[in-house]
Amino acid sequence: MEQGARIEAAVSTAVDAGQVPGAAWWVGRHGDVLSRGAAGVHAPGSGDVVTPATVFRLSSTTKPVVAAAAMALVDDGLVGLDDPVDALLPELADRQVLVDATDATAGTVPAARPISVRDVLTFRLGLGIDFTAPWPSPTIEALAATGLPAGPPQPQAAPEPDEWLRLVSTVPLAHEPGTRWLYHLGASVLGVLVARAAGRPLPDVLADRILDPLGMTSTGFGVPPAARDRLGPHWTPPGPDGARDLYDPADGQWALPPAFPDGGDGLVSTVDDLAAFALMLAAGGRAADGRRVMSEAAVRAMTTDQVGPVDDEGGGWGLGIGVRRTDEPGGRHAGSYGWDGGLGSSWWTDPVTGVTAILLTNQMWASPQPPPLFESFRAAAFGWPA
Repeated sequence: MEQGARIEAAVSTAVDAGQVPGAAWWVGRHGDVLSRGAAGVHAPGSGDVVTPATVFRLSSTTKPVVAAAAMALVDDGLVGLDDPVDALLPELADRQVLVDATDATAGTVPAARPISVRDVLTFRLGLGIDFTAPWPSPTIEALAATGLPAGPPQPQAAPEPDEWLRLVSTVPLAHEPGTRWLYHLGASVLGVLVARAAGRPLPDVLADRILDPLGMTSTGFGVPPAARDRLGPHWTPPGPDGARDLYDPADGQWALPPAFPDGGDGLVSTVDDLAAFALMLAAGGRAADGRRVMSEAAVRAMTTDQVGPVDDEGGGWGLGIGVRRTDEPGGRHAGSYGWDGGLGSSWWTDPVTGVTAILLTNQMWASPQPPPLFESFRAAAFGWPA
């Protein structure tokens, strides 16, 4: 079977089998489209079909897009990677660190050094989700106790950025800055840092630095009224009886701009918009029209592993983006970069083969492990001779 047909079959078969209500995909090699399409519907039992123009909730695939905006500011000298964040984020100055990350009663000590911009991008600022520790950790419990939303994304539940960061600052660090990779919170902090460094709200900075130059007109925090018909509802995975629960309606939390534009999980987008972003990185920071969006050095630093292993499956982390440290048997090579979103999104680029693969669905994952659809899609996209 020809590769494009193989990719289409991987998605269509899964949709027909009821694994997800709907999905859209984009796969290319060295910028040439191998397969692009969509299958399924916005809601089980409806006739409202998903298309490549459908707008999806990105959740954590938001992280690399916001990181790219941060690196554009680094290019312009508005912020330095090794600068302490204290000047821009004074709420996070003079941190206290738990003596024992597993015991909130063990007391705290002053942090050995300030948090740096690099720490925020590499998720080593000292706060976040520790996948190796029992859930919830003391600092995650403390963050939840402030009233900040916990669990799956809730864009309308968090306060505006200054108040959000003030609440975060009331919680001690779990680990010393620069010493431990902890998931997610660094991306949310990064969004505040980018806005303050540029002196403008994060959505404006993102539009100016990344979205507008790349023609990503369907990407943002919330959906404009004219595009609302392209944002369908979002679903939980089917239960034992095969029924899904509605996680977010079409006019729900992503339909309007939030008070807190979350750099960790707040964006919506389409497969074509994400392809434009991915191709810019693959081209060393240039848009399709030749316009420079980021320097080659910034792209190289962003997409190079910076922290070592973050899991037992060959995963690493660059500057705000996932980077594979090892070859995947029959799949992505070491040096592949991208990220997944727990609401059902995935984008990865393999620089060895030049393959970029994007899959967006309207159903959240049941666990951190990719559902079968994503495994079969990746096998079709990346497990093919170059």
